[in-house]
Amino acid sequence: MVLGKLFGALKRTRDKLAAGLGRLFSFGRALDEAFLDELEQLLYEGDLGPVGTEVVERLKSAFRQRQIRDAAAVPAFLRQQLIERLRGSEAPLQHAAAPPTVVLVVGVNGAGKTTSIAKLARHLQQQGRSVLLGAGDTFRAAAVEQLTLWAERMRIPIVKQATGADPAAVAFDAVAAAIARKVDYLILDTAGRLHTQKNLMTELEKIVRVVKKQLPEAPHETLLVLDATTGQNAIRQASEFARSAPVTGLILAKMDGTAKGGAVFGIRSVLPVPVKFVGTGEGLDDLEPFRVEAFVDAILDFGARDQGQPTPA
Repeated sequence: MVLGKLFGALKRTRDKLAAGLGRLFSFGRALDEAFLDELEQLLYEGDLGPVGTEVVERLKSAFRQRQIRDAAAVPAFLRQQLIERLRGSEAPLQHAAAPPTVVLVVGVNGAGKTTSIAKLARHLQQQGRSVLLGAGDTFRAAAVEQLTLWAERMRIPIVKQATGADPAAVAFDAVAAAIARKVDYLILDTAGRLHTQKNLMTELEKIVRVVKKQLPEAPHETLLVLDATTGQNAIRQASEFARSAPVTGLILAKMDGTAKGGAVFGIRSVLPVPVKFVGTGEGLDDLEPFRVEAFVDAILDFGARDQGQPTPA
């Protein structure tokens, strides 16, 4: 069953595809080369990019081999192909054998990193986990202030230093505090300057070294926050971080504000790590674990319809 929040968050992406797909599948159109070319264009415009082309090529091959004979069979084929492209992209957040589990959060300024950290903390709180925050984005006073406000609102402790302090020093203090307090999760924020700046990646490497001195197996997760509204630019950011940081998972922020949800497929093609969470709104509770079939159905709305399930309002 399609998750309600995710379905709602992907409305713009779904609507962008729906108009074209509805036209394509209406009026009893025959399945032919013109139909397939139009489908490929629709998927490309939905930000699926090369993945959309690959799927249509598979469809063309199946059509030519007469494995698919009419347009009625295309929705199920398309749905299954997109699901296959995302296989292996959902996974739960790691949990260390002994606390604390250290989660390092990276991403460029403006991607929604600080808010995503707050949402992740709330998600863990709701699971009964204790959480500590580390305000490592010390180059932006606003980032520390914002994270502090979220922490106070959720009554979560936070480790921070003055603006301009060494982020690795914050990380060191935060890990020490997490060990002493025996918290389940430590979430470390990091500086979010442009991903093309080499010194930022050097700072990330330093933070990882400092963390490992106290907890050799940490960080247990390094989550990259990407702004889903940027579409192809998010794909470029994913590619840059993949070369410079040991990313273990993704958080796709602002999914509710974009018609470019199809960029997930392109992101996964350049950074094949699990999508851990999707931001479905602006509230603290608007963070959903990523589910492949629910995501594809929320984009296409084929699964619910074909299986006789009611389409969520």
